Amino acid sequence: MFELSQLRCFTTLASELNFHRAAERLHMTQPPLSRQIQLLEHQLGVTLFTRSTRSVALTAAGKAFFIEAQALLDQAHRAAQSARLAASGENGALTISFVASAVYDFLPRALVESRRGRPGVDITLLEMNTFEQLQALRARRVDMAIVRAPLQQPGLVSECLLREPFVLAAPAEHPLVHAAAPQLEQLHGQPFILYAHGAWQPFNELITGLFRSSGIQPEYVQTLGSTLAIVSLVNAGMGLALVPRSASAIRFEQVRFRELPMPPGVRSELHLVWRDDNDNPALAAVRDAVRQSAEATYQAC
Repeated sequence: MFELSQLRCFTTLASELNFHRAAERLHMTQPPLSRQIQLLEHQLGVTLFTRSTRSVALTAAGKAFFIEAQALLDQAHRAAQSARLAASGENGALTISFVASAVYDFLPRALVESRRGRPGVDITLLEMNTFEQLQALRARRVDMAIVRAPLQQPGLVSECLLREPFVLAAPAEHPLVHAAAPQLEQLHGQPFILYAHGAWQPFNELITGLFRSSGIQPEYVQTLGSTLAIVSLVNAGMGLALVPRSASAIRFEQVRFRELPMPPGVRSELHLVWRDDNDNPALAAVRDAVRQSAEATYQAC
């Protein structure tokens, strides 16, 4: 119906009410400005200005159109600015999936770092197990995933974020809580709560492999799919557990955490995964913030 350049001509003339000054502000001469105003009036089918040899004034239609024209120009400016910010990664939206144990300590810190560096990026969080995250990445439902084991799949990039040791979670009155220097061998024959193989295969195989290689045979009383559930059973006095050190942020009245000497390589890992063809401009900025948070807080990979 009309162009933004015509609106700029109109609003400038409406502000100045003088063709000479308006033309100077627009860096043009008066004849082209007059033609733009006439063309706009023709397209609208109304008279916007009354003109005489001495003055220019807005008509009632012109006054009404002036308000809307300013709003349209402001909206166009915001739209252009929004597009530029989105293209640079300053604004936009990003979806991050994560394993539940990442939320105890690492993920909140990473989010603070991300929002400090990119406050205009709207981050959506989705809690999923590793298999669900793999499916979500393939379907492009998430931009970035935080998992406990690398996802070695075509089209995915997987990098280790951090490693942390396992610690012993024990009921508050258990003798190992009060031992001067508890040892791994003291778990032999003890009631033990293990990560379920189906839900946490990396942890299940790592811990059971550790016990086999050390000649330790605990009494497995329960296998569960989440760290929170495991620690809650420890709180109920049902047994001991080995959990990532970040789980010590979970506060239960009857649970205590103790360091145990562990063989090299027995570590809990978090991995960052994304599609190699993800073109979301916000991805790189948020990914860097997550990396920086890992490097500043933990033993980075």
